[in-house]
Amino acid sequence: MSPRLSALAASASGLALLIAAPAMAQTAVPAEQAVAIDEIVVTAQRRSENIREVPFAVTAMNTEALNTLSSGGGDILQLSGRVPSLQVESSNGRYAPRFYIRGLGNVDFDFNASQPVSVVLDDVVLENVYLKGFPLFDVKQVEVLRGPQGTLFGRNTPAGVVKIDTVKPGDDFTGFGSLAYGNYGSTRAEVGVTLPASDTLSVRVAGLWNHRDDWVNNAYDAPFAKKDGKDLGNFDDIVGRVHVAWTPTDRLSTLLTLQARDYEGTGTMNRANILSKGSNELNDRFDRDTVYYDGGRNNYQKQQTTSQSLQVAYDFGPATLTGVVGSYQGSSAGNGDIDGGVLGDPVNSGTIPFPSETGTLSSDLIQNTYELRLSSNGDGPFGWQVGAFYWDERFNLVSANFNGFGGIMPTIITDIVQKSDSWSIFGQGRYQVTDALKLTAGVRYTDDSRDFRGQRILGAPLDVTESVGDEQVSWDVSALYEVNDSFNLFARVASGYRGPSIQGRLAMSNVVTTADSETVMSYETGFKARLWDGRARLNATAYFYEVSDLQLTAIGGAGNFNQLINADKGEGYGVEIDGDVYLGAGFSLAGGFAWNHTEIKDADLFVGTCGAPCTITDPTVTVGAPSKVLANINGNPFPQAPEYTANLTLNYVRPIGDDQELFASTDWVLRQDFNLFLYEAVEFRQDTQFEGGLRAGWRDLGRGLEAAAYVRNITDEANILGAIDFNNLTAFVNEPRMYGVELSKRF
Repeated sequence: MSPRLSALAASASGLALLIAAPAMAQTAVPAEQAVAIDEIVVTAQRRSENIREVPFAVTAMNTEALNTLSSGGGDILQLSGRVPSLQVESSNGRYAPRFYIRGLGNVDFDFNASQPVSVVLDDVVLENVYLKGFPLFDVKQVEVLRGPQGTLFGRNTPAGVVKIDTVKPGDDFTGFGSLAYGNYGSTRAEVGVTLPASDTLSVRVAGLWNHRDDWVNNAYDAPFAKKDGKDLGNFDDIVGRVHVAWTPTDRLSTLLTLQARDYEGTGTMNRANILSKGSNELNDRFDRDTVYYDGGRNNYQKQQTTSQSLQVAYDFGPATLTGVVGSYQGSSAGNGDIDGGVLGDPVNSGTIPFPSETGTLSSDLIQNTYELRLSSNGDGPFGWQVGAFYWDERFNLVSANFNGFGGIMPTIITDIVQKSDSWSIFGQGRYQVTDALKLTAGVRYTDDSRDFRGQRILGAPLDVTESVGDEQVSWDVSALYEVNDSFNLFARVASGYRGPSIQGRLAMSNVVTTADSETVMSYETGFKARLWDGRARLNATAYFYEVSDLQLTAIGGAGNFNQLINADKGEGYGVEIDGDVYLGAGFSLAGGFAWNHTEIKDADLFVGTCGAPCTITDPTVTVGAPSKVLANINGNPFPQAPEYTANLTLNYVRPIGDDQELFASTDWVLRQDFNLFLYEAVEFRQDTQFEGGLRAGWRDLGRGLEAAAYVRNITDEANILGAIDFNNLTAFVNEPRMYGVELSKRF
């Protein structure tokens, strides 16, 4: 065990002892003051169990928390920072988000990029980043599983899993409807209804309409401008889902799920040179309500996806056999003014060395997944599950550059086809050694392959192919020790794996790059406690991991390339704490904190930089003709990996009689010290960012009515979320203050 890991383990053990003492000798509280917090049940190990029984770090978010974050039109990006060590960001608007856990992620903005964080929706993996922005609606719970999850969830999970479970049909006629309206014409309407058709058949129908008007003015008279003062900022997202549950016998159950999404809106709005050389603060060029675009066609995007899945489970008595078949189909298109300004407009746009307008003429995706699991039943000392999994994907992307002819016609068109498939077999067993000690171990074998073909069909002719493949074994071993009914200790060692990747951004380069598989060894230990007569919950974890052949994406630089590289090693370690407590008098508090230290370890690794416009703090060399400035990134943190994150939610409920109550809730999230890119520059190193929200109102529990007012980004913070790195200081920011009212009815 490394010295760092030993120190972390000692710190966690010491903290555990400090907490265990009051847990093992709690003082009695008068019954009228004791309000127990709810137990949390999760399926992080593919079975339902109390969250304290899971021998690794996992945090769950319930429906109420998710609804609060969705106020004002929020999407899946709002999960960022709401769970310790979770970061979510995107330069692709309201789809194709990028997830990071414990600092490990991928900043690659292309749709064929792979990520080390998997998103699983209702037991079906959403492998492609293209699918991971599927809207959160009618959701029962979101679980964030931290650390490698290769044994049960497969490839591309070395950082963790975001597991989303929607509301399923039940035996009773139940449902809800909500309608919210706010500034910028923001409208969110959501509905979910369970319709029992018979003793064996039940249907859940759910839908979402999320809308916002244009609210940003393009102050440049571009050929495509709408000429009505507001050109950008709108979106319309219409989503529907149908679950059909059929249980013909006590042993057989089936669930058919159909989904569809139709989205159209404005993509990410890059803003040219809103940073100044030597500063990471927004300058006077930044104006939330105004951009200057000579390209991008109003940064439009649109996406349609459909999906079908079928889950069948048969209980044989000693074991249950479960099969899951899923298929997703999608198409999208979009365009953007990537440089974020107007060439030759130094006042409003600053210096722009060359224009960049790129777009997706079409992107089409087909993904199919098949899984079969056999799991033991019963409460005996030994439990197990085994299974097999197959995944295949075909992705076709036709993209264009519009950097000539006044941006009217494309100058380059490329056509990329990527075919991928993966199969695996896995197994996990757990054994109750004593009443207090439980051991769990698992292993998975995976075989991956990926084929790529890229053609330039307008511009200098090009036709390239590339193939990669690998096979890996992932495994984990863990122990859970029950000190008493309210306090558990755990430790886990796990390996993880991200399959080999291909990157071919042929619009700007003739080069196709590849990255070898990255593998992770992770160690973590901690405790999970229920304190103060059940009025509080506290979890803490210390972890250390090392990545071999760390996959990185070198984006931008003066050449505006996007290339895959492997670093020799990567390292991460830190501490995570989360919990909640009932304070009394109607007040409750929930929150989390994480310290995540990450470091690239490769003395010979250099990447391109933005050059003269920014202030590089890494060691550099100048090579080539024309000359290029390269930075040595050895010792740098991973990109988009905040060293500190924290979240806090304070709730208040006041009964006013007759099953009625007033309520108020305020939630805050903070992140501090993170790099936007692989290299370090003063302008692209972010300090402290925070954002808060408030929701308050009245509810009638008897009639299921609720009326509330909300504010998101209550202090109207302008936080830099990302930047565009090719010879200028263009960046993009978070959403503005959103406020409105909401009415809902449950039955």
